[in-house]
Amino acid sequence: MKAELEKLIETLRDELTQYGELLALLEQQQDLIVSRSAEGLLENLGAINAQVPIVAAARQRRDQLRKELATALGQPTTLSFRQLVALVPKEYQPLLEALVEEINDLLMRSQQRLRQNHLLLSRSLDLMQQMIFSLFPSSGGQTYTPAGTVKTGALPQSSLCEMII
Repeated sequence: MKAELEKLIETLRDELTQYGELLALLEQQQDLIVSRSAEGLLENLGAINAQVPIVAAARQRRDQLRKELATALGQPTTLSFRQLVALVPKEYQPLLEALVEEINDLLMRSQQRLRQNHLLLSRSLDLMQQMIFSLFPSSGGQTYTPAGTVKTGALPQSSLCEMII
């Protein structure tokens, strides 16, 4: 059981690190959105897309080790993490609880940052569409395509500079 417990602790530490990396990337993304760095944002999105599967793999490893520890303790593998922590030796409980609390905190902060970034990007897109419509008014209002996306008016063939001249 001690070997399973040590592996679980190491896996929790790794998961904590991976969530920390994800949160750092999301915070960087917010800075890039605010500074309107399109190129930096594209690079950041690539890094986030690479980090998400790493986080998912860490979470899966943790869940597998949770099941192994439950089996080593003679418990069903459906036992929750909180129930499992109560069954391990007392000297391990504070460490396990602290790691789980930190992971949950990073997860909540990552979700919050993701929602904030989504709102910022949505607002930027709305402002850009308003600007486009003010420069190139279409004959009709916004309609929806069969796919459910907003259909916008076609842009004129000539460039803005040609139109002004």
